[in-house]
Amino acid sequence: MSVAEHTAPSSTPPVRRNYRLAWLGLAAVAAGAVAWGGYWWQTGRYLQTTDDAYLKADSVVIAPKIGGYASEVLVTANQQVRRGDPLVRLDGRQYQAMLEQSRAQLEAREADLQRARADIAQQQAQIAQSRAQETVARLTLAHASEEVKRYAPLSVTGAASDERLAELRNNQAQAQANLDAASAVLKAATTRLVTSQAQLAQAEAQRKAAEAAQRQSHLDVDDTVLRSPQDGRVGDLSVRVGQLLQAGTRLMSIVPVQQMYLVANFKETQLQRMQVGQRASLHVDALPDVELHGVVESFSPGTGAQFALLPPENATGNFTKIVQRVPVRIRLDIPPALRARLLSGLSVTAEVDTRHEASHG
Repeated sequence: MSVAEHTAPSSTPPVRRNYRLAWLGLAAVAAGAVAWGGYWWQTGRYLQTTDDAYLKADSVVIAPKIGGYASEVLVTANQQVRRGDPLVRLDGRQYQAMLEQSRAQLEAREADLQRARADIAQQQAQIAQSRAQETVARLTLAHASEEVKRYAPLSVTGAASDERLAELRNNQAQAQANLDAASAVLKAATTRLVTSQAQLAQAEAQRKAAEAAQRQSHLDVDDTVLRSPQDGRVGDLSVRVGQLLQAGTRLMSIVPVQQMYLVANFKETQLQRMQVGQRASLHVDALPDVELHGVVESFSPGTGAQFALLPPENATGNFTKIVQRVPVRIRLDIPPALRARLLSGLSVTAEVDTRHEASHG
């Protein structure tokens, strides 16, 4: 047997094998491109994504309404509190003293009011008495005048003496004087009644002022204890026992961690199909292996630049167009167990699916 007979022919030439591998690679690339294109056409082009998103909570700053020294700090940093729980107690001795003083002033005003009412009752009785005396005086004058009128013709004819007529005229004059005096007394009593009524109105106004002062003192005493306005956790605690506090001094913040939401800043070019009620997928940087979900809740009425401390002024000679971002608020659908791990300010990547119309259910 010759050497040529023992030499086996090669199965495939190297060039053909390279061509086959090249075609297989091109086919795989083409298939991948088609698959990616199909995914982009069906799904990808409707997904709007941003990593300019942060968790937020509407925290409340705790500050005293009145000034004073902090006598007790009843919470610690990061403590969970409920609405109405006491947070800080101020030294309230001076406000308690002011409350007692306002109570004494109110009692004094009540006494003034009672005295004014008693004066009015007395004046009304005097007026009734003076009116009765005036009526008697008027009747006496009328009788005296009738006597004079009846005896005057008799005196002319001599049927009655001049002395009797003079006596009757003297009685008439006395009756007129008594009537004038009674009228003057009645007028004076009426004037005093008007004065007493004005004093009563003044006493009532002073009592109302004293009541208002007492209510204010009660509020000041109540305000010596600062309470939590909502459920949440204590953050940014800066108050210390013995610290002199002024009204409005920032002491801490109460962060409602159970009411967290997301603010995602999307480019203005991403908002064409975005609507309230569309679903969103969220990835928190602090929880990279957890996918969260949410719903688009609302859109800001302006871009972020419009609410900046110094809004840009574009009406200048040099202008460079910059894509603006619009804050979009997203409501979080998160189980309670995960909410405890979320903190205000954490960075989030948000992806909103705009394929379908918004579902408001």
